[in-house]
Amino acid sequence: MAKVFLGLGTNLGDKRNNLLTAVTNIEEKIGKVTSLSSFYETEPWGFKSDNSFLNAALCVETSLEPAAILHIIKEIEIEMGRTQKSINKVYSDRPIDIDILLYDDMIMKSDELTIPHPLMTERDFVMKPLVEIAGDAVHPVFKKRLKEISH
Repeated sequence: MAKVFLGLGTNLGDKRNNLLTAVTNIEEKIGKVTSLSSFYETEPWGFKSDNSFLNAALCVETSLEPAAILHIIKEIEIEMGRTQKSINKVYSDRPIDIDILLYDDMIMKSDELTIPHPLMTERDFVMKPLVEIAGDAVHPVFKKRLKEISH
């Protein structure tokens, strides 16, 4: 079983319910959720919006490969009303955003997916909840514990 850390974010609708619905979907379709961070209210990152975000991180144990997880994540986002992913760093409001942050100690880069998530260490809204549940986990590229990397 692989340990996969996912980042969750929402800034439209019933944000708390959106996160809880995403967690339920992840557990039903990807694997057992073994830890879930607190929910953090944050300001938009990379774009302007009147809507604040609610963010969280979770760990899921799964036998699925990263590409399969990505496919399921995209399905969950669409089912929950997400119309488009960010393209060329153009961000927009969204009912749910789910990102693969870490997959065990894997390092991979493909046209579809980069693991670990390339921007995670630049984003407090990702690192704060992730450090809460996995502060001693080691970033596979930087070879430092997440709590040492976090701002």
